[in-house]
Amino acid sequence: MTPPVGGRRDIRRRLERAVHRHRPVSRAGMTERLFTWLFTGLVYPQIWEDPEVDMAAMELTPESRIVAIASGGCNVMSYLAAGPARITALDLNPAHVALVRLKLAGVAHLPSHEHFFRFFGRADARANLASYARFLRPRLDAATRAYWDRRSLSGRRRISLFSRGFYRHGLLGHFIGAAHLLARLYGVSFRPLLDAPTIEGQRRFFEQRLAPLFDRKLIRWLTAKPSSLYGLGIPPAQYDALAGGREMRVVLRERLERLVCGFPLNENYFAWQAFARGYAPGMDGPLPPYLKHENFAALQAGAARVEVLNASFTDYLRCQSDGSADRYVLLDAQDWMTDAQLNDLWTEITRTARPGARVIFRTAAAPSLLPGRVDDTILARWDYRAEASREFSARDRSSIYGGFHLYVFRG
Repeated sequence: MTPPVGGRRDIRRRLERAVHRHRPVSRAGMTERLFTWLFTGLVYPQIWEDPEVDMAAMELTPESRIVAIASGGCNVMSYLAAGPARITALDLNPAHVALVRLKLAGVAHLPSHEHFFRFFGRADARANLASYARFLRPRLDAATRAYWDRRSLSGRRRISLFSRGFYRHGLLGHFIGAAHLLARLYGVSFRPLLDAPTIEGQRRFFEQRLAPLFDRKLIRWLTAKPSSLYGLGIPPAQYDALAGGREMRVVLRERLERLVCGFPLNENYFAWQAFARGYAPGMDGPLPPYLKHENFAALQAGAARVEVLNASFTDYLRCQSDGSADRYVLLDAQDWMTDAQLNDLWTEITRTARPGARVIFRTAAAPSLLPGRVDDTILARWDYRAEASREFSARDRSSIYGGFHLYVFRG
């Protein structure tokens, strides 16, 4: 039986435990509560962790049993291309749970890859609403169906987002839209970047058009405020880790430079999402693995092996048996955690891990955050692959994070 999507009040309580560090009447406490309120809706129409790097680091096999934070589901869906035995996708946000369940219904019940790509790749066609009514809605669990059928204040159902440019919506989509508006105010169009034929042309665009923006007074002022980055899903605690004691505008300039200049645009769908607010035209541009035609059959074969739950990672593991999983995907969630929460999480990961299990995660800053915070007796059972972590960090096309980290269980 599929567990129901949690209510907004319940999810807010879970997010409060994850995010809140300060008294409500304090300035820091008020910013934490603003973030919590924003984070209860759709945040990530597309997630910003590179699933190809994830799969290379995890070394997936047909026996792999994955426990992963779901977010928008691009990672979980893409892992299916490797044919693992089982994926459990967890998220505190009911919007993300509903999105991943919709994607799984899509790959299982839409009649062709063309239908699937139009729905989740282009995500802007009115024909998607007919596909939802005919192929998806009757096959969704009641809570997920209710989520997508619910109407906004405008009177339109949530599912209509897939006929209106889904990737322009959600907290991240609106943040990117605001960044485009800000760029236009300074006379910057991203069209020349998208048309740049070489990586050298991409660099010229960055140095001539984008880099100077970070010296503007308005942008200096905006980036100095933690709330300005809520649209990226960055809570106050992670803002400090990302800044690392430097001006935030300097850090953001470096991360944007890597996004623009680190990879050719014909290989980097994250850059297309940032600068075109969607994927490249056609079906032969850069795409996440789950949207590629060559992976569609594998996704269809594996969709039934994915379980999507509205639960916290630690709470879920606490209910599992010893040695029950061997791949763990934490995204950047540990940046939010206290030392007590980190130790609780790694106690359960260690208990449920099989020998040779792999844990991957990302951090806003470059170093792993575990040494000195997680008990030494727990970390002693894990081998940190420092060189491999640096290599995977360099390959991550999203360019948002400071570090990618791989730990392997010694047993």
